[in-house]
Amino acid sequence: MAIMEISVVPVGTKSPSVSPFVAECVKIVEQQGLKYEVTSMGTEVEGKVEELLSLAVQMHRVPFTKGAERVLTTIRIDERRDKELRIAGKKEAVLKRLRGMRVGQ
Repeated sequence: MAIMEISVVPVGTKSPSVSPFVAECVKIVEQQGLKYEVTSMGTEVEGKVEELLSLAVQMHRVPFTKGAERVLTTIRIDERRDKELRIAGKKEAVLKRLRGMRVGQ
């Protein structure tokens, strides 16, 4: 299992707002049935690397179908082979350490 963070930014649209484009991209994720979380700067998705890369291509193409003249897509993939990787697990690991730091202060 891997986690992909993806940010799809349309350029050359008639509006500075990107939320309509982002919503269309997230629809693609929902149609795939993958676990995801929308953040203020991108979308995190859990899955196998192959399906995440295929999903990234699909999401990248969405703004073109909605009139964008240019699209900038950034992806980061985190894959571990020693244990299962989940979005919630990564967040909880950091929060657990942070709580431990506060107690020990």
